[in-house]
Amino acid sequence: MNRLVLASNNAGKLREFSQLFAPLGIELLPQSAFNVSEAEEPHPTFVENALAKARHCARVTGLPSLADDSGLCVAALDGAPGVTSARYAGEPKSDTRNNEKLLASLRGKANRRAHFVCVLALCRHWDDPQPLIAEGEWHGEIIDTPDGTGGFGYDPLFYLPDYSCTSAALDVEEKNRISHRGKALQLLLKRLQVTT
Repeated sequence: MNRLVLASNNAGKLREFSQLFAPLGIELLPQSAFNVSEAEEPHPTFVENALAKARHCARVTGLPSLADDSGLCVAALDGAPGVTSARYAGEPKSDTRNNEKLLASLRGKANRRAHFVCVLALCRHWDDPQPLIAEGEWHGEIIDTPDGTGGFGYDPLFYLPDYSCTSAALDVEEKNRISHRGKALQLLLKRLQVTT
């Protein structure tokens, strides 16, 4: 497998995954190159949404498709924003408004523990009976003042005590190594090697 379609139109995800796949000699193509519409994500879990997106993309393109469903789960908010992370503040999607809503929701709450979740689903074809699934988590806490210029989404608010910085302040290579996406991808690649 030397070509995969990423079932996403998120430029930040495409950039991160392209960097993660480049050393493996796998070309990652955006679904927009095939005029694939965004899949519905009606499910309450990351894994169901990732599978729905991967199957939709594979059905339209006829190529192996990789989907990621990821989000931020905050302990004091009972796991919110969770699967609605990208649209936490409503439509149209806006990182700025999502971050503002997150901080407003946490106002007055002492518990700032949070973790990013990434579930990857790889369908070799649309009706793949055994899609490859991998999950990664990345633990930290939410701070009140954004910091760092890298990353996207909630990265400027996601503080990593072990690194004394936010995920937006990490260099790209380090972030790809330790992030929820990096962990999920490492697991996915191990499973892919076993099945090929």
